Amino acid sequence: MIDVLYFAWLRERIGVNRERVETKAATVADLVAELEARSEGHALAFADKTSLRVAVDQELTSFAAPLAGAREVAFFPPMTGG
Repeated sequence: MIDVLYFAWLRERIGVNRERVETKAATVADLVAELEARSEGHALAFADKTSLRVAVDQELTSFAAPLAGAREVAFFPPMTGG
């Protein structure tokens, strides 16, 4: 099981800010493919992956990152400073 967190407009499109997912995904990209199939909201949220950032266990990484041993994956839009 892995905790998946959604922030900003991803949370709005999916309808929840967190879900616990049972997955056999080897990478973040594999997990995204599984998530996209869950609902229309998930598919919409992940439609443009170039506009997303991902963190595995609170460390920024890429969609190619392995998930072995991961407890948490968070998806969010790029952050801006101010």
